[in-house]
Amino acid sequence: MAQYTKHPVSAPPTAPERESTGHLMLRGYVILVLFVTFAHSAVYNLLGRDGAAVTLAVFTLATLGIGIPMLARNRPQPFRWRRLPWTALGYTTLALVSVAWSQWRGPTLITWILLAAVTVNALFIAHVLTWHEIVRALSSAFKWILGLSLAIELWVSLVLHGPLLPNFAELPEGKPDPQWYWVRDNLFDGGRLQGIVGNANLLAMISLFALITFGVLFAARARWSTTLALWMLLAAYFLFRTSSATALACAAAAVVVLVVALLMRRARTPGARTRIYVVAIGGTAVAALAVWLLRAPLLALLGRSADLTGRSDRIWAKVLTRAGEHPIFGNGFSSPWIPEDPAFYEWITDHGITVFHAHNMWLDVLLQLGAVGVVLMAVAYATLLWRSWFFAIDRPRWDLDAERPFSPLTLLPSLFTVVLLVQGFSESTPIMLWGWMLVVLLSFKLKSVPLVGVGERDLVFERGARQRRVP
Repeated sequence: MAQYTKHPVSAPPTAPERESTGHLMLRGYVILVLFVTFAHSAVYNLLGRDGAAVTLAVFTLATLGIGIPMLARNRPQPFRWRRLPWTALGYTTLALVSVAWSQWRGPTLITWILLAAVTVNALFIAHVLTWHEIVRALSSAFKWILGLSLAIELWVSLVLHGPLLPNFAELPEGKPDPQWYWVRDNLFDGGRLQGIVGNANLLAMISLFALITFGVLFAARARWSTTLALWMLLAAYFLFRTSSATALACAAAAVVVLVVALLMRRARTPGARTRIYVVAIGGTAVAALAVWLLRAPLLALLGRSADLTGRSDRIWAKVLTRAGEHPIFGNGFSSPWIPEDPAFYEWITDHGITVFHAHNMWLDVLLQLGAVGVVLMAVAYATLLWRSWFFAIDRPRWDLDAERPFSPLTLLPSLFTVVLLVQGFSESTPIMLWGWMLVVLLSFKLKSVPLVGVGERDLVFERGARQRRVP
């Protein structure tokens, strides 16, 4: 049986062509964008509010400066306008239009610029990078965040010998509330770590995303697997030391989804898949009911109260009351809330600090954009979950070959989406900053390139492998 390769018999195989310097610089720039987005609070604590705003503006202008010429030249490929995540863009448009009826027009305009900047950067990344490059860029950004988090925790404990305030401000006399600290000096006393991002819950979520990213790369047999394993250990350590109930719940949900997805990959018949669906959905419903009934003792083990640390009484009740004033189109977009604005100043406080989101993404959307916004957000997440699930469990097909191997990389979108949905029950991060970036990025990429291995630049990631055709 004849075999055909890309090389004639007389010419020996040559090493694959190296990436161009320009593309390497592009990937490096994307890593910087991802780092600044995921570690936005670190930039805020380092440079202050104005410095963080200037940083985001500079990166957005740079993205436009790089992306517009690439679109004009159809580089690296024609832009797939019809594949844009139209529901997510519809939500973004509604957020801007809401300035017409907003009860807080200043915060609406300010935070919409932030939303638009994140959306533009997400679309840019999805367009210029392949699936494998996106995963590697996420991995690099997470490594920088985790590595710098360990470094600053060590510096505070071993050199500074005390907590650190944002902008390296001097500690005032007395003992300020620990909520004000950037780093609390808890590395060796067993307390919760905050890392460079200055928030234990945020560091926990980034550590979970990092674990997922490193895990799929490790399963894909990426180079430097030993180093990846060490990074996974560091991410797991931070996840443990942050003691975030939300992150642990998200991790449990991700494990369930991963197990079900792997079982679905092994199922050979529709009937087998149906049985897995029935068992998985039924088991999840029973487990969720058990967790809800036992929430008080379970949360007590983590040092939390049954009302989710005051969310239901102090935050959600007030948000629902104000949302009821304008239930259809909401009170006006503002994600996050602007604490200095009179509409939010000392409206809801925690440890003397004005809260800047509803700690529930659905209540936040209901407050800001009403039932219309909730519907748009629900459709955006539902379509993302649908596409990412079948992206994970369906064997890659673009011709008559039905036996191509699954790629571990295809598991990442569904795991990320489930984590965001679970986190959205107690946090509003999935609708702003890096949460919204992941929604737009994954939605656009799944619609435009629904298979890993299709296209000139989206080849299946297998180290040293070359495709062959056997007629």
